[in-house]
Amino acid sequence: MSKLTKNQKNALAKVEPNKAYKLAEAAALLKEITFTKFDASVDIDVRLGVDPRKANQMVRGVVTLPHGTGKTVRVLALCTPDKEAEAKAAGADYVGLDEYVEKIKGGWTDVDVIVTTPNVMGKVGALGRILGPRGLMPNPKTGTVTMEIGKAISEVKSGKIDFKVDKFGIVHTAVGKISFSPEQIVDNANEVLSTIIKLKPAAAKGTYVKSIYLSTTMSPGLQIDPKSVETK
Repeated sequence: MSKLTKNQKNALAKVEPNKAYKLAEAAALLKEITFTKFDASVDIDVRLGVDPRKANQMVRGVVTLPHGTGKTVRVLALCTPDKEAEAKAAGADYVGLDEYVEKIKGGWTDVDVIVTTPNVMGKVGALGRILGPRGLMPNPKTGTVTMEIGKAISEVKSGKIDFKVDKFGIVHTAVGKISFSPEQIVDNANEVLSTIIKLKPAAAKGTYVKSIYLSTTMSPGLQIDPKSVETK
């Protein structure tokens, strides 16, 4: 990181260690303390009081961000010819089946989301060891394996994301870009947080939401007061 200017140092000095910020305060402050030349991603990290190794404490969900993700999502539709027109009309960047299955086997994964139909999962399933580690494997639970392929593509393009708790009990996901207004960041973050709260497993004991941090790629994390989150 390049040397900080005086103004940047002054901005960073506004971050109070150990302070739990209200969500709106943190979103506004984040815009002041992020000094990237690119449009940095705004991320949220939520530490949960769950044991993700236990199946009954897995937290996984899908949420549509009211203001979208701020990034262009490249979608590959793996489908039979009768579904190709529907996929193209919905805005899929790549549409086809066998040729893309072969490309992926050869190591091509230059997409963000793959949507497919149940009748071709046999072919797609064989790509699991390539797609799985990259988080690209289509899944009925996240709506990416469906006969309504056009609807699924439209949703992904308009800001639908899926998240799941990692092995450390943390949900980490993007809630927009630093170019967003503080209000847009707050709306998107509230949508994610209220969904996580609704997904609390019955088996989870003790404090469910242990901590929430808002940050960008290049900023310190700002701790959020869980009480300032608007749950729906």
